[in-house]
Amino acid sequence: MSGKLIAGGALAALLATTLSTQAASADEVPADAPAEQIRVGIQTINGSGCSAGTAAVAANADNTAFTVTYSDYLAAAGAGASPVDFRKNCQLSLVLDVPSGFTYAIQSVDYRGYAYLADGASGLEQASYYHMGSPETTTSSQSFQGPYDDNWQVTDSKEWAELVWAPCGEKRNFNVNTELRVYRGTSAHGATSLMTMDSTDSAVSTKYHLAWKEC
Repeated sequence: MSGKLIAGGALAALLATTLSTQAASADEVPADAPAEQIRVGIQTINGSGCSAGTAAVAANADNTAFTVTYSDYLAAAGAGASPVDFRKNCQLSLVLDVPSGFTYAIQSVDYRGYAYLADGASGLEQASYYHMGSPETTTSSQSFQGPYDDNWQVTDSKEWAELVWAPCGEKRNFNVNTELRVYRGTSAHGATSLMTMDSTDSAVSTKYHLAWKEC
């Protein structure tokens, strides 16, 4: 009998500890961005949409976001486009140096570009990101229908409880995968359709908004 009571007491203690940990996680609140400037760099770059030298990253001065700017990321279909041009992709492995005692998560992402889609054509933007070694990948996608001739923007955001945090005290690369597709569809034979992951305005970039907490 005493063995059962001890086992039961141990189980109750473990359950209480687990519930307490869960409650603490639920009660976590965002921290202010660290004062020390973070650094972001590209370790590797691959893909038909971002040949070497055509992508750049930079952290905002207030550490609330970093941006990725592409200069030659264009998918096209129709007249003048080759069969492989309908799909372009880019895979970036980024190194984020953050101050000791802090960790970060991606609160939201603004994907931007320009599209010219003829009547009957369509386009697709897809994106995903994850911390190296993490099984959790965040994905988003957006379809566009022609006729369309304008800048486009897709925003993917998460609630606090859904955020995926970089491990405290470990340096893990942050991997970003993006893709553009353009389908000719039923557009006229001589029409050309295209999508870019940049914009006619060179100041427009993909922006990753950061959430912070103390380790």
